[in-house]
Amino acid sequence: MTESDVQQSSPRVRFPGISPRAYEHPADKGAMATLRAVPGVADVLKTLNALFNERAERLMAVASHVRVGPSQYPVLDRIRNESAEILDLPAVPKLYVARDPRVIAQTRGIDEPFIVVSSGLVELFDTEALRFVIGHEMGHVLSGHAVLLTLLDRLLKLQRSVAWVPLGVIGLRAVIAALYEWQRKAELSCDRAGLLVGQDPQASLRAHMYLAGATDLSQIDIPAFLEQAKEYEDVEDIRDSIIKLLAVEQQTHPFAVVRASQLQRWAASEEYRTILTGDYKRRDAQDDGNPLNEDIQGAAKSYKDAWNNSTDPLVKVFSDVGGALSGVADKVFSGFRGRRPSDDDENANNGGGNSGDKS
Repeated sequence: MTESDVQQSSPRVRFPGISPRAYEHPADKGAMATLRAVPGVADVLKTLNALFNERAERLMAVASHVRVGPSQYPVLDRIRNESAEILDLPAVPKLYVARDPRVIAQTRGIDEPFIVVSSGLVELFDTEALRFVIGHEMGHVLSGHAVLLTLLDRLLKLQRSVAWVPLGVIGLRAVIAALYEWQRKAELSCDRAGLLVGQDPQASLRAHMYLAGATDLSQIDIPAFLEQAKEYEDVEDIRDSIIKLLAVEQQTHPFAVVRASQLQRWAASEEYRTILTGDYKRRDAQDDGNPLNEDIQGAAKSYKDAWNNSTDPLVKVFSDVGGALSGVADKVFSGFRGRRPSDDDENANNGGGNSGDKS
């Protein structure tokens, strides 16, 4: 990765004032819209944050990581600034490189979100794949995900500290499980943000292949890699379905092949092409009649479509049971709606009326 790599890259479309709702996954959008609409949520998060020292976390990042800037990782610094400019962030988040052989990138912080990428990621990824990753993290900042990601970290620490209290653990586990489910959808949103920043579907695909274990891309076949996603999604044995369900329970991210498949479908969609033409929701012009209602409906439709289109046998079992119950309920309520009063009912009603008149 060199400075010339960045300078030779083709011009990219900028998105002035883009709203995160323009690219967010429907399920993520619904969760975030609900959160934003609940009065006092920000105060609760601030109170929770007060129990921990965010300033200390930022100070530790300064003390133990390399802060990216014009004289330190200048190529990353250029990508950082360009990514923030493309998504029109109000402020450019600080970026740090941490010594870690694992491939990791994360955004944390509530008052001042910052990004940390591992040295393992920087060493492995090519320039445009790095642009996708940094754009992904900028998406977390723009969407306000850093607040919930930091909250999840806090709750995990709190869970460990109260592990000896059974009821406390059960309560926290429910909240943490819900946040994990939200985070998996949030990662799909920010993959889209990363694509909007890099505007290179092949680079985003390479990033997912790196995440999955690729080191030498000359040894990797892209169609075969994408076929793995289809194989994962189209399991036929219900035992595999249960394994999948248990495997993702505490996963913060969807699996790499699933992310790659989902993003490639979005890259081929009309929605993505429309955004590139400049037609997208803006932060200063929310012209939706009821964005909260729209986002919640969109989330419900996303889950429904995923269930209807899935070939997973466990999903089909739940879908069939749900459909059967829905059919029974519909017949019952249709019976009540279609029921006509009997003659006895009418006589009783008339008799009741006459008695009332006489009294």
